[in-house]
Amino acid sequence: MRLLLIRHGQTPSNVAHLLDTAVPGPALTPLGQQQAAALPEALAGERIGALYASTLIRTQLTAAPLAARTGLEIRVRDGLRELTAGDLEMRGDASAVHTYMTTVFAWAAGDVELRMPGGENGVEALRRLDAVVEEAADSGAQTVAMVSHGAAIRMWATARADNIDVDFAAGHALDNTGVVILEGSPAAGWRARTWAGRSLGPADEKPDTSGPTGEPVDGPVDGPVDGGVDEAVDG
Repeated sequence: MRLLLIRHGQTPSNVAHLLDTAVPGPALTPLGQQQAAALPEALAGERIGALYASTLIRTQLTAAPLAARTGLEIRVRDGLRELTAGDLEMRGDASAVHTYMTTVFAWAAGDVELRMPGGENGVEALRRLDAVVEEAADSGAQTVAMVSHGAAIRMWATARADNIDVDFAAGHALDNTGVVILEGSPAAGWRARTWAGRSLGPADEKPDTSGPTGEPVDGPVDGPVDGGVDEAVDG
């Protein structure tokens, strides 16, 4: 199966650099709407057979133009929601962002028992994301698009793809409407084919308005990190 993991379009909370993970969440900014509108053309070469989005409004609005182009129903699944910020919700200070992102990448590196302050742990987060991917694989669709969230995509792809490590994911941005493409299956495993560290939609003059969950992490990432990045993921 070919799996397209698409980050939603820009939201006001992204611009404000806030950890906004609760349902239903904000809608898209005008730029976010343009980014969503650009997705059908950007993905015109993909024969998408199933389309999923999370329970947060921003992913459904981002998926809507793709649904209109493909004629597919948007399958809304709670498992694709953003990794819950817990006690860090709606904070944007450096300490909160560092705690959130280092916890996320610790999960990706295997420290899944670690719990987000006041939120879920890695076991719970991976379980719900895996469940949606398994459902999609069982659907028989050869290419599946899932509109999800920055931290969720970066964490899951790093944990499940055999050619992405934490250093790579932490150092490569996933801007709004950026896409990570993997191939494989839940049984056979996954390999990343492309990691888009840029928006598919119109560029913003400000490089830091994709929100904290999509941007590179400065400095060392807490938790175990093994191996090096397979640069084939870039091409």
